[in-house]
Formats: sequence, C-alpha cells, structure tokens
Amino acid sequence: MKILMFGRGVIATVYGWALQQAGHDVEFYVRPGRAATYGEAVDLDLLDTRRRVWGQRVVQKWPVRYREELEPNHDFDLIVLSVQHYRLAEAAAFLAPSVGQATVLVFGNIWSEPLAAIGALPVDHVAWGFPQAGGGFGEDGVLRAALLPAVIFGTLGQPLTDRERAVRQAFREAGLRLREQPDFRGWLWIHFVSNAGLHSQGLRLGSLAKLAGATGDLREALLAGRELLPLLEARGLDLRRHRGGGLLFRAPTWLTAPALAWLTAHVAPVRVNFEAHSDPDAEEPREVCRDTLAEARRLGISVPRLEAAEPSFAREVTG
Repeated sequence: MKILMFGRGVIATVYGWALQQAGHDVEFYVRPGRAATYGEAVDLDLLDTRRRVWGQRVVQKWPVRYREELEPNHDFDLIVLSVQHYRLAEAAAFLAPSVGQATVLVFGNIWSEPLAAIGALPVDHVAWGFPQAGGGFGEDGVLRAALLPAVIFGTLGQPLTDRERAVRQAFREAGLRLREQPDFRGWLWIHFVSNAGLHSQGLRLGSLAKLAGATGDLREALLAGRELLPLLEARGLDLRRHRGGGLLFRAPTWLTAPALAWLTAHVAPVRVNFEAHSDPDAEEPREVCRDTLAEARRLGISVPRLEAAEPSFAREVTG
C-alpha cells in the first residue's frame, strides 16, 4: 500500500516507521520548505512493545521521504491524518480537494461531532482510528517515543466499508492488534475528557511529565475527570454503553491513584509517554482544557476542579 503521512509529528512518524517496516511505501507531506529543515532522516529512540511486554528499544537514523505538494491525481492509497483536534478543520479543508482515490484515516482526538469535524472530506473515503503511541521530539531533535501493541479503530454506527477493512489490514500487517469501538464518537469524547482531567493537573504543575509517580496529583486528575462525566451525558452520550471507559474515574481513587502512580513511574511505555510531555509551553494541553471548559459552561455543567485550574491554561489577554 502506498501511504502518505500528513505532517511529520510524533504519531505520523511512529506509525509511518511501523508501516514502512511492514513493507508499505511511506512518504510524508510537509509544508513547503520544511523538508530541507527536517533533513533526510529521523533520529529515533523508540520503545516498541508490539512483541514484548516490556518493549524493545529501537535506536536508529530512519531515512524518510518528503513531498511538499499534493495534486489530486496522486496515487496514494491511504492518507493518515493525525493532527491536534483544534487543527483538524483546517487540515481537512486543505486536504479535501486533493483526496483523489485515497482513503483518509482520521487518526486522533475529536471533541466536536466527528462528521462536522472533517468538513468537506468525502465521508465515503474516511476511516476512523486512534493511535496508541506517544512521545516527543527533544531539543536535540531525537524522537523519544513508545509504540503500544494495539491501535483503536471505530465506526459511527455503520457497517465496515472495503476501504476501512483495507486500512485495518495495513495496520495488522504492521504487527498491531486492533481494538474496535462501534460507538467511536462516544469513545473519542470519553478519551477527550480523560485528557482534560490529566492535563488540568499537569498544567498546574508545569507539564504532564511532572504527574508521573505523583499519587496526590493523579488523584486530583482522576477527580477532575469524574466531574466531567455529567458533561458527556449533557452532550447526549449514554455512559452505559461505555462502562469500561468511565470505570477509571468512577472507581475509588484510593485504589486507582496509587496504581496509576506506579504505572507512570515504573512501566516503561507509560513512563516514556509521560516523560516526553515535558514542554511547559505546549499548546495542545491548554486547548484541550479550554475547549472542555467552554463546553461545560455552554451546557451549564459544574466542573469546579477544571475551573480552579483555569489560570494555568487561560489565554493571555493583551492590548
């Protein structure tokens, strides 16, 4: 399969590497001028857990290919679109005229209605998924990340199409297990508020990395997530269909907070993911918290912990 990764972020790079290792033909679309800036190879320091529970460390210079233009008559079979939720509309609008015959895998956080989020992208060309990897580029340019053994795929209540089956097969060929979510919209929203709970506390400390091993702060993050469950119900989500997704927040924090602290401190894939989110100026955590709080206010849902964290993510007012 000929695959175009949209951008060269963490997720695009990790999964682009995995897909190419499986024999797929992988390129990266980047903005004009970026290819020269990025150089001909990515420095990888990757913990790959697809075959070993504790992971196999991969350290290498991975040669990559870039393109800075995308014409509608391209011959890509798959375009993997993994961008921050607040950049999805812009990316979809840019990509829509150039989809051609490709399938587009929308591969990341969504907080709005999924079909509205993708704008003019042709719905019959779209597949839905969510990565199970994380990390970050260090100041030295090295990508330090962890790749987990499974990846999330889902549908919006419709039967699988041939395009969606082909995308899933490509990820299977890359040695990844598939976890299916038939109500993908609901799963995405639960994941989003989970992030909001964690990020609200991480931002108060300075970064998500400082939450690792911090039992008390993780307890507050879990309670912040619990306060957001009524927001999901106010949006029309039936939480009974997602008991597993809400269990972490409904369970007693005297049990879950120490367990999560131990995981973030001692389990390598989880620790690597948290440690990589050390940038105190990262915009994504702030946008997640801002958008969640804005929706809570719109619907009149009380979220006192997220409100209390607002000074750490509020936009500065200038002028």
